[in-house]
Amino acid sequence: MVKAFNSIGAANMANPVFGSQRATMFFCGDDASAKTIVARLVEEIGFEPVDAGALAIARLLEPLAMLWIHLAYARGMGPDFAFKLIRR
Repeated sequence: MVKAFNSIGAANMANPVFGSQRATMFFCGDDASAKTIVARLVEEIGFEPVDAGALAIARLLEPLAMLWIHLAYARGMGPDFAFKLIRR
């Protein structure tokens, strides 16, 4: 089992590219081969895949989804945005 595709709205799944940036899609799981498959799928869809760790971390992805919903609807940003992990 791998948890993925739950941190942004469904409408963004068809086009996760925002300007020149690909939205980040976090995923987690305990099975390395399953994670490899999901990472490839995430990449093929157009997201930047980021392995967040073991399946126990899945509970940390839920608040990210809740934040997206809050910003999109309660704060009026609308659903046309996603998260991006920026590294130095």
